[in-house]
Amino acid sequence: MNNPFDQISAAFAPEYRVNLSIERLDGSIMLTLSDDAGAVAKRLITQAQRNDPVRLQRVIDSIRLGLAIELGQNPLQVLAALTRDSRHEPRHLAGLAN
Repeated sequence: MNNPFDQISAAFAPEYRVNLSIERLDGSIMLTLSDDAGAVAKRLITQAQRNDPVRLQRVIDSIRLGLAIELGQNPLQVLAALTRDSRHEPRHLAGLAN
């Protein structure tokens, strides 16, 4: 997937509403993930992270890990799920709860 905005949306859209907005003149964007209760996560993504597919996937994985831990999922299972697919395609963590 070449478009970073599509990559971000694909990673989170099944579970959350994804809002991407330009945050700074340097090209940084703000990612806001929301559910029916409101915003569940906000993350500033720099232009360098956004333009490097490997770094962008790390940001996505970091956000997924944080969300999973907040939902009470086992961190080791979450990390295993995140590292299982070396092709960096969107990974969904449903069903990993303790």
